Amino acid sequence: MNLPLFIARRMRLNPNFKGSVSVQIIKIAKVAVALGITMILIAVSTGKGLQEEIQSKTVAFNGHLIVAPFENSESMISILPIENDTTTFQMLKNEPGVTHVQKVALKGGLLKSGNQFEGVLYKGVSQDYQWQVLKKFLVSGNFPQFGEIASNEILVSEVIAQRLSVAEGDEVTAYFQNSQNQQLPNVRKFKIAGLFLSGFPDFDENFVLGDLRHIQRINKWKKDEIGSYEVFTRDLNTSFSVGSSIYPKLPSNLDVIEITRQYATIFQWISLFDFNILIIIILMIVVGVINMSSVLLVLILERSTMIGLFKSLGAGNLLIQKIFLYNGVGIMIKGLFWGNLIGMLFYLTQKHWGWIRLDPETYYVDIAPVSINFWDVLLLNFGFLVVSSLLLWIPSSIISNINPSRVLRFR
Repeated sequence: MNLPLFIARRMRLNPNFKGSVSVQIIKIAKVAVALGITMILIAVSTGKGLQEEIQSKTVAFNGHLIVAPFENSESMISILPIENDTTTFQMLKNEPGVTHVQKVALKGGLLKSGNQFEGVLYKGVSQDYQWQVLKKFLVSGNFPQFGEIASNEILVSEVIAQRLSVAEGDEVTAYFQNSQNQQLPNVRKFKIAGLFLSGFPDFDENFVLGDLRHIQRINKWKKDEIGSYEVFTRDLNTSFSVGSSIYPKLPSNLDVIEITRQYATIFQWISLFDFNILIIIILMIVVGVINMSSVLLVLILERSTMIGLFKSLGAGNLLIQKIFLYNGVGIMIKGLFWGNLIGMLFYLTQKHWGWIRLDPETYYVDIAPVSINFWDVLLLNFGFLVVSSLLLWIPSSIISNINPSRVLRFR
């Protein structure tokens, strides 16, 4: 039988304990623990949700890896073409961890409608383009349909459409730089098949998606020449190992660019969320420990006679410390229960109703996304409980200073 645990239970069940002066302090400690774990769950779920949402948007428009010539690695447009040879394409598709490979090319241009002009980045895609990853961003209309001849349908962001005062089904004129004649641009007529809105300014203010064959003709490329390959992997963590694996297998003129390198500023920014979350966790644990330390000290002073009696009967300091630590853990568990209940209530309501909104120009999303799983919750609760319990050994050491002859003198 665990003697310290047995005595701790009897202390909590004792009617005199429930009427003691420490009851109100214990209630405050429970509230502090509940608020602490609630704030931790909110910080982790919102921070993780925001990271995943921004990552998913970046990947949806670019893939996890970009295979392109070294000359194109520092440029947003496709400067030099690469040959779409079957060997390289099949190697990329068959690489373990790769889920999809698609051929693209990028070229700067100018869209005109009436008297309105807008600079854009035309992204040429082929029939193997994975449109379904953009489905959640489609506001109206449909994705461009490709056939045997080059399609004149394009997908435009709602932001660009508003600036040009156009809508789904309207026609726009596009101007591209002519590589053969610097004075006369290439002109194309496009029909807007649909509008998208990602909430990501880098994409909404620049990207237009259309047929790759237009870029091939404008740049005087061959039919089997493209700008780059976009490679999708199972997740962002997998992409690093996949990139390291395929790089030695590529022709000497090709480079592998991770999406974290392509958009380094964005990924460096969202990596700061981890540090902010860590600070919140540390602060909440410190607040919880301070409150629990106060409770423990009050309980020890209130039960100084009992401690003196136990010591006179031969109980060691360690056994008595365990009695009060078990009481402290019991109080924390009750606080954790209510804190988890409030934290998960926040998570579920935010996930389904999105009642907390953000500025999309700052956070790239208009609704605060949340993401957390069972193992995250279990680890956070276990970590909070273990760290707090270990730190409570410090205030409980006051028991060793209690002298039985003094506390029992007038009893």
